[in-house]
Amino acid sequence: MNAAHILGIGLLFGAIATLDLRLLGAFRAAPLALFGPPLWRVAATGLALAAVTGFWLFTTRPGAYLENPAFLAKLGLIGAGLLNLALLHLRAPWRQALAGAPVAALVRAAALVSLLAWVGTVVAGRWIGFLQ
Repeated sequence: MNAAHILGIGLLFGAIATLDLRLLGAFRAAPLALFGPPLWRVAATGLALAAVTGFWLFTTRPGAYLENPAFLAKLGLIGAGLLNLALLHLRAPWRQALAGAPVAALVRAAALVSLLAWVGTVVAGRWIGFLQ
């Protein structure tokens, strides 16, 4: 279960980091319209795998996890990342960027928030074991 959780995190973070960095100006030669949708699907698959396996890992010791500040921080950062994603996808600048328009400042800001939230999630997840 732990290995599958790490695989899900790798898929999620690898795809999100690549997409966010592209939105922030890296990899300009890679058309966002071409790479955005598959990266988003890989990230969604990774999130689903990480969520399912994370739930199963949580069920082994729910009380200990709920008392762990790193675990609570991880949940908060996941929530922030998902809220950021939802707000971005509801707005026209995201669809316009995927259609080939220049990346708007709002999209770049959301990419930075996303990158920070998901890096924070990984760091908090690693700290869970150190705070038990």
